Amino acid sequence: MNIQDMTTKIAAGHGFIAALDQSGGSTPKALAGYGIEPSAYSGDEAMFGLIHDMRSRIITSPVFTGEKVIGAILFERTMDGQAGGKPVPTALIERGVVPFIKIDKGLEDEKDGVQLMKPMPELDALLARAKGLGVFGTKERSVVNLANPAGIAGIVKQQFEIGAQVIAGGLMPILEPEVNIKSPERAEADQILMDEILKALDAFPGTDKVMLKLSLPAKEGLFQPLVDHPRVLRVVALSGGFKRPEACVELARNPGIIASFSRALLEDLRFQMTDAEFDAALAEAIDAIYGASVNKTA
Repeated sequence: MNIQDMTTKIAAGHGFIAALDQSGGSTPKALAGYGIEPSAYSGDEAMFGLIHDMRSRIITSPVFTGEKVIGAILFERTMDGQAGGKPVPTALIERGVVPFIKIDKGLEDEKDGVQLMKPMPELDALLARAKGLGVFGTKERSVVNLANPAGIAGIVKQQFEIGAQVIAGGLMPILEPEVNIKSPERAEADQILMDEILKALDAFPGTDKVMLKLSLPAKEGLFQPLVDHPRVLRVVALSGGFKRPEACVELARNPGIIASFSRALLEDLRFQMTDAEFDAALAEAIDAIYGASVNKTA
């Protein structure tokens, strides 16, 4: 796949984007969910080695192909590693799966009801390395906890500033201002966030497009103006803590939005499974998430 092929697949492909980008802080929890407790390893290198093995097992599974999985978001160490004896981005592209990379370095402490991204002083170098490996795009996450207009305006401003830097580096940005689904002001935060994103899209210089990764809205169909906006290549949704059945029901209620699930994709996979059991469990998850991404109930 060349860049145009990848762009077309992400813009119009039937399927979803797998999120395989758990970072240092979330890796122990991801490994525990996979059936590997902290007592089974010692130190970061062993931990990252085990999570890479899990991701490689997913990527090289015969059921993980571009037929239903149109993209995959990688952790930086995963991007730099190998799967099936090939660089991970190459292995994905050969399966018809478009590679992305998570670029944020974690979150600042909460202020004005939101958590901005920490500084990324080495971002340009990371973008250049990712582009050289064949990566198509990036993903950067910040979090909205309360319906604070000033805080949400600040989070959108930061997301679009980083998005512009990513575009200048030749990659497609996925902007991810996640609304905490446990927020007592979730519905209000959804609305404020959408209004701020629409303003930022209308003011965004040039003609390049961005992608959006958003929490499933409390009000179904709320984000349709974002789905339809000419400066948005695709809107994808995170599972945000919902279990897969609930996440799929919520996703199916929102036309034009596809999944970019992590926990909801991985929740039934275990280290102890045989390859046949693992592939069957992964196929079941892929089928469910694909169905909710493609077949809408609203």
